[in-house]
Order: sequence, then C-alpha cells, then structure tokens
Amino acid sequence: MTQHHPATLRRQWAADLTATQLYALLKLRVDVFVVEQNCPYPELDGRDLEPGTRHLWLEEDGEPQAYLRLLEEPGGVFRVGRVVTARTARGKGFSRRLMVAAMAEIGDAEAVLDGQTYVVDFYASFGFAPEGEEFIEDGIPHLRMRRPRR
Repeated sequence: MTQHHPATLRRQWAADLTATQLYALLKLRVDVFVVEQNCPYPELDGRDLEPGTRHLWLEEDGEPQAYLRLLEEPGGVFRVGRVVTARTARGKGFSRRLMVAAMAEIGDAEAVLDGQTYVVDFYASFGFAPEGEEFIEDGIPHLRMRRPRR
C-alpha cells in the first residue's frame, strides 16, 4: 500500500526562488500551456522575476503539481495568472487551494485575471465577475474578470 502525503503549499517572492524551483515551475507551465494545449507562444514573459511577483504552488514529493502567479500592478491591483495543474494532479482541488491562498495573500485588494472561458464559474466562486467580451488568446476563448476592492 502506498502512503499518500498531502501536497505542500509553497509561496515565494521572485527573488527568493532557487534556480531549481524556478526551472520546475516554468517547466510545469510550458508542459501544460505550450505542449499539452498546443499553444506555441512566448510563455516566458519577463514578469516572473519582477520584485513584486509572488509564486504560489503545491508540490508532492518535491515536484510542483499546481501553480499560480500573483503580479502587483500599478494602483495596488493584483493580477492572478498562469493558473495551471499538471495533468496527473487534476481533480484533487489543487487550483482551489491555490486560489484560496492567493485571495488570502491579497486580502481586500482589487484583482483581475484573464481566465479560460470554461472555468469562469470557478473564478466567480472567488468573487470575480466577467468584464467585457470574450476574446481569443492563442486559439483559446478567454474572459477578462475582475474582483472589486472589498
């Protein structure tokens, strides 16, 4: 019988990430967003190492299984992005755990995200509401969503 260890929540400022951690997180993102979703686009956008960037992820056996990135935009608005779960870790509630942690991190601040249309209800459960028309990004329908300052 294999012993199951629950996923561990990790949170790091950009400057505190080790090279090994950053590599593992970027690999997870590329594996899902570029390879699995067949979207050849520049995943490395230059924002991962900005001083205010926060990285949150869940890991099992030292490997990231789910991840999201929090950017602090001008005016104190937070941008939630790069929400991703490894194919083998889906259905375990990892994205929900990460969003709960991210919302605790930003408190009452305003937040925005560009979410894939099929997960709008998921983000709505955290107080986000669609804003504007659906748009296509890398061949995938998205909606801009906003959670107002509380």
